[in-house]
Amino acid sequence: MNKLFLILCSALLLTLQSCGIYSFTGADTGDAETFQVNFFQNNADLVEPGIDRAFTISLQDLILNQTSLNLTNNNGDLIFEGEITEYYISPMSATAQNTAAQNRLTIGVNVRYYNTLEPEKDFERRFSFYYDYPAQTQLVGANLETALDEIYTRITQDIFNAALTDW
Repeated sequence: MNKLFLILCSALLLTLQSCGIYSFTGADTGDAETFQVNFFQNNADLVEPGIDRAFTISLQDLILNQTSLNLTNNNGDLIFEGEITEYYISPMSATAQNTAAQNRLTIGVNVRYYNTLEPEKDFERRFSFYYDYPAQTQLVGANLETALDEIYTRITQDIFNAALTDW
């Protein structure tokens, strides 16, 4: 039994060794060791205080949690920057009384990505997502936090995928 266990462990070790480093997120950071996320200023027509800082931190956290890259304030191997360009609420469906039954919060972000080690991977793109909620609900407090969390989760994951995966 001990000999069989030793053989299985050796085979497993050789298999893992031959595969190289694998990221469960599918991220390909190449030779990069650091990244920086510059402050995403809110340039939307409708200004919601604090969303710029929250979005910047959300993107930093996602990259920290899904890669082995180190966050830096300057001279990063990978650089993310941009601005929040849209923040608006629009009615989505109407009731029989011609009032909104459901509203949609949409946030759009323009992102510039620079890979200082592989400049051919640089891009500038717009990312956006939305959150639908009942019209009789005010988008403040916990309701606003829920909406922002859902939107940030989707947008930051889309940015991550565009910059660091081949999806």
